[in-house]
Amino acid sequence: MLRDIFQQSVMITSFIFMMMLLIEYLNVLTRGSWQCRLRESYWGQYLFAALMGAIPGCLGAFTVVSLYAHGIVTMGALVTVMIATSGDDAFVMLAMIPDKFILITVILAVVALAAGMLTDVIFHRHITRKTANCDGFTLHDNNEYTCFSSKNIIPQLKDCSPTRGFLFVFIAVITLFFIFGILGPTEWNWIRFTLVLVSLFGLFIVITVPDHFLEEHLWDHVTKRHLPKIFLWTFGALLFLAYLSQYIDVESWIQKSQFVVLVLACLIGLIPESGPHLIFVTMYAQGILPLSVLLASSIVQDGHGMLPMLAHSRKGFIFVKVINLIVGLMIGFLGFWCGW
Repeated sequence: MLRDIFQQSVMITSFIFMMMLLIEYLNVLTRGSWQCRLRESYWGQYLFAALMGAIPGCLGAFTVVSLYAHGIVTMGALVTVMIATSGDDAFVMLAMIPDKFILITVILAVVALAAGMLTDVIFHRHITRKTANCDGFTLHDNNEYTCFSSKNIIPQLKDCSPTRGFLFVFIAVITLFFIFGILGPTEWNWIRFTLVLVSLFGLFIVITVPDHFLEEHLWDHVTKRHLPKIFLWTFGALLFLAYLSQYIDVESWIQKSQFVVLVLACLIGLIPESGPHLIFVTMYAQGILPLSVLLASSIVQDGHGMLPMLAHSRKGFIFVKVINLIVGLMIGFLGFWCGW
């Protein structure tokens, strides 16, 4: 159990780390223009977040968490992606109820867009600044924007600094683990391809960027500041949930009353784990539960998508979970009232 939890924690942390490298790289390379456009276009943030959430798995949610951690997207965008995503359970729904999967995905996306927009309207888009403990991106003089120069690659490798050497070896090992299936999916699917491609791009960044970018942006900002906290909080949360599941039988919580089941489904959805939600996917596929319960559970639960938020902001983690719980209960009771 510890080995599986450790491997899963390393996989999640590694992907978040690679995405942060990519975001830092794009920000410096474009002089911050892309994040300015994304910051200024709130509808663009919501649509992007909904699209990321609609992608099966947790990678899209991790990406938006990385953007939020850098203050690029608002809390509303974070709410949007977490409502839209079903985590790894999306693959199960696609296999068990393919005829309903698209309908559920579309409904979740629409609800997510509305909830994300209302979150920012009600809370005046100030949540990002209050919960963020990261200073964001640092931009410097124009000569430091040259992130790629072919003539500098060989000299930089010959005169390799300890920081560049450590990051190169670390990312190379993680990449090989993804390639050989030691971390992540054991079969070649789109998730495994994504992990490998992102890791290879991380290697490209470490090899080509100048020393200043490597030291200040990749090492001081991303590696030292974010990486340890993300890993420790992810590992701790997964370990706690694993031990908890040995003493609590979630299935025994389910009662005959559909209203009780709805409330339990939403409460169980607060757990940052995909497994418990599968109970409601299976029961819906067997015709035991109505669609409204499955929708409510899907709205509240977000797989492992929120785990990195524990490292960034516990207040933000609780805030998003409470918003999702309220929205899930509202949609669930509305579904009962409509008869579905």
